[in-house]
Amino acid sequence: MGKFKRPFLKSKRSFRRRLPPIQSGDRIDYRNMSLISQFISEQGKILSRQVNRLTLKQQRLITIAIKQARILSLLPFLNNDKKFERIESATRAAGLRTRKK
Repeated sequence: MGKFKRPFLKSKRSFRRRLPPIQSGDRIDYRNMSLISQFISEQGKILSRQVNRLTLKQQRLITIAIKQARILSLLPFLNNDKKFERIESATRAAGLRTRKK
């Protein structure tokens, strides 16, 4: 197996520059819910650094702020509203069926 170069291989990164999600004036704090909610998925999980495009220090501060907000009940630990409704309706239907017999 010889080494060879691919001269026309394009880079995988896009040329589009996105603005950083956190500006220099933004405070990373558990009370800043509009900022914190950008870094949480629909399920309520903390998004990774690669997805957020944050520095290591910013990611650590965001993670701490999200965890503090969860402990103070400002954010849910999980967001399973649809799943919970489905399970709840299924148990109700099963309960009604057993009563009719």
